[in-house]
Amino acid sequence: MNLLNGPEFSRLQGAVNAAEMRQRVITNNIANVDTPKFKRSEVVFEQMLEQSMGNGISQLTGRRNNPRHIPIGTSTSAPQAQVVTDETSVMNNDVNNVDIDREMSLLAKNQLNYNFYVQQMNHDVKMMRIGIEGRG
Repeated sequence: MNLLNGPEFSRLQGAVNAAEMRQRVITNNIANVDTPKFKRSEVVFEQMLEQSMGNGISQLTGRRNNPRHIPIGTSTSAPQAQVVTDETSVMNNDVNNVDIDREMSLLAKNQLNYNFYVQQMNHDVKMMRIGIEGRG
């Protein structure tokens, strides 16, 4: 029985990890807003998760009961978040491409997403606890 090791919970855990990584990347961008030639970075996770889930199209999925089995169909594990540096754009005369207003709005959005992910994890654990204990 995979309660906390299921694909849904691992995807949620991957989203929390991606939000933590995104927090570090955005704060690094904000800290270097006045650094000449600094290039901003961003975390790519949601697009990779959507691709790994098959874009909502149902596909035939093989069941794996051994980690050495070859996966068939959509992956049940969450992809790892990646940091991508934007080398092409230029924002200022010093070749820096950090827009402080954009970074602050991304920081607020990331905080809201992180809070949602943590609330969802707490809800899942609470539901399992209710199921195990048999009371609310």
